[in-house]
This record gives sequence, C-alpha cells and structure tokens, in this order.
Amino acid sequence: MFETRRTKPDIFRNFTFVATCLVLIFTVNLTCKNYLQPELQSHRTRLPLELGDTEVRYRPYEKRVTDEEEVHVEDYGNLVPPINVTLQERMAWFKKNLPQFEFLKSTPVSMEFENRVEEFLGENQCRIQFFMTWIAPISLFGEREFLTMDSLFKAHPNGCLMIISRTMDSSPGLGILKPLVDRGFKVLAVTPDLPQLFKDTPAESWFDDMKSGTKDPGEIPLAQNLSNLIRLAVLYKYGGIYLDTDFIVLKDFSGLRNSIGAQSVNPVGKWTRLNNAVLIFDKDHPLLYKFIEEFALNFNGNKWGYNGPYLVSRVVSDLTTAQDYNFTILPPMAFYPVYWSHVDGFFMGPKQVRRRWIEHKLEQLTDETYGMHLWNKQSSGLTIEQGSIIYRLISEHCTICKHECSS
Repeated sequence: MFETRRTKPDIFRNFTFVATCLVLIFTVNLTCKNYLQPELQSHRTRLPLELGDTEVRYRPYEKRVTDEEEVHVEDYGNLVPPINVTLQERMAWFKKNLPQFEFLKSTPVSMEFENRVEEFLGENQCRIQFFMTWIAPISLFGEREFLTMDSLFKAHPNGCLMIISRTMDSSPGLGILKPLVDRGFKVLAVTPDLPQLFKDTPAESWFDDMKSGTKDPGEIPLAQNLSNLIRLAVLYKYGGIYLDTDFIVLKDFSGLRNSIGAQSVNPVGKWTRLNNAVLIFDKDHPLLYKFIEEFALNFNGNKWGYNGPYLVSRVVSDLTTAQDYNFTILPPMAFYPVYWSHVDGFFMGPKQVRRRWIEHKLEQLTDETYGMHLWNKQSSGLTIEQGSIIYRLISEHCTICKHECSS
C-alpha cells in the first residue's frame, strides 16, 4: 500500500518531465524550421534586441546615423523615377527630388569612410576580405541576406566582411550583425562617402554630373545602378571579393584570384554572358578600371542590367585576350549552377522532384560550386520546401542555424 502511494507521484513526475522535454524539442525544431523555411515573400527578419552596454570589438560608432536621418533613409518610395515620361519630365523630377537622395551626400559619418575601412581591414589581419552593398531600407534586410553572411563565415571563419551601407551603419544594423559579432566573426557596416570612393577614377566625373542633376538617372532606381558602381570602385581601391546578398557560400574562395563567373555558355563551352554578382580582383586591377570607365562613359539608366551583368560582358568581349588583363573566367557551375528561369526546381522537395536527381545535384554542387546565386528577383517569393536542394544547402552551410538547432 505504501509503495502504491509513492509510485503515483513518481509516474506523474516522470510524465511531466517527458512532456517538458517534448515541448523543448518541438520548440527548438520549430526554430530551425523557421530559419530553414523563411517567409521569403515578406523578406524581413526579426531584429535582435538593442545592444545596450554590450561591447563590440570594432571601432566604436562615435557618430551614429541619427533617428531623423534613418527616417529619411528608409523613405525610398519617393526616390523611384516615374515611368512612361519624357526625358525632360524625368530630369525635372530628378532635380526636384535630388535633395532627398541622402546616399549621394557627404556627412560627418560618411567622411570617416576611408579611415574606418583601412582600420578595420588593417587591425583584423583578414585572411580574406569580402564586400557587400546594401542601398535599401534596413527593414528589407531579411533572413536571406543574413544567410549569405552566415554561410560566408561558415566557409571563411577567419575572413572579414564589410557591408557598404548607410542604413546598416546604425544601431538597428549593428543589432542585425550582433549574432555574428558575438561569435567572433569580423563584420562591419560602414557608410560610404561616394565622392571619396570615386575620386581619381572615371566614376568621379559621372558622379559630379549626377549630383548636379545634369545627367539622366533613367527609369531604373538609381540605388541599383550605384550598387553596380560601388562594387567596382571598392574593389579597385581595396581589392578583395564582392558578393551579392542573395548567395549561399559553399566553400573557401581563398584559391580564387582575379576571377569573374560566367552565367551561361554555348554548346561548345564558350561563355555567352558574364555576371557581376561575384567579383574577385586585386587592388588597382586594370580590368576593374575598364569596367568603371565603361560605366561612366556609356551609362544607361533605362535598361535593366545594362550597367551590371551586360556591362562586364561588353567589356570582356571587346578585349583581345583575357591573358592581357590577367584574369580568369570561371564556368557557370562556380557561382551560377542553375539558370534564373529554372531556380524554382532547387526550392522543391523530393515529392515534386526525383530524390535521385536531388542527390546527384548536391554531389555536383559539392564538387564544383563555390557559392550558389539564389536569383532573388525570381526566387524571393518561393517557399523553401523540406528536403529540397536549398533546404539541404542551408542546413549544411550555416553557422547560426547550426548553433540554434543543436542548442
């Protein structure tokens, strides 16, 4: 009788313990699934809490972007040029709205750009240095963009990443980077000073004309074309690797030098289109100068890609030989293993796509691919299905989600 009375509470306690464990397992599993199956349609991520008194290992932000400035920076809706208007009407709109283009202006924060870059790269003794650009509201820096950084540091734990961005160089931006900084990764967002960055390059006169309102920005948002130019200028000034924010990095880039990736090839293997989503070049490389020169001389803001992928393709196709400029054209499998119009197949689980094909493709990616471009313009609305190629790549090539799923 005595043993029976003792057993009932024991059974209840055991049941409670098992139930608690199941809840914890479910919660952790849900966290992992939320990371691996982001709501890509909204393209947003929850920002971490404010840093408070948490110390950061990089140069302190003595001069922060103020809250008032952040409001202006976030208001990009008024900076999209009108469509279906005459050249004269668009130029009149541009001159009228020119004061609102905050990222064109020099500020006390931006004028520290050169010193901050050199200090960051010098003090951290970077084994390899990466650059990204973000000329967009911070609210749009979502899970996919974080994944690019996460996978970058998985493959390059001793590398450095600098994000050229006015909106990310802020308290909320530092909050986004905090999980990486807390794990010892070297990452910094810095406000660019465009007059300083473009000085002594062919971009300098183009930028002066744009700031004065005498050059047509075109129908394409100016921020998009500025990103195309900034990546060229920052590599020309500092050297390193530029990477778009919609990539999954799969392996170490250290063995690559002075390289650009082909997006497509013809049946005999000759490239037909290059892409500028990944650029790997030494400082002062002459091909980068040619790219910047082409941008400044033949800028066209009305054609999508004209100042980006089409630009690098035009310049390289006009060269006599690649050897004259000491660079390598990598095959599509290096960075663009799937064409943009077929990327949806990489998001589908084994129910929609044969399991054997997925395994074969993953083996091919492991052997031949340095990083996979996600073609965000086409894939941002797709759901990452469980067991899909993208699902598998994320689960195997990230640092933060590994920590979350194993903790």
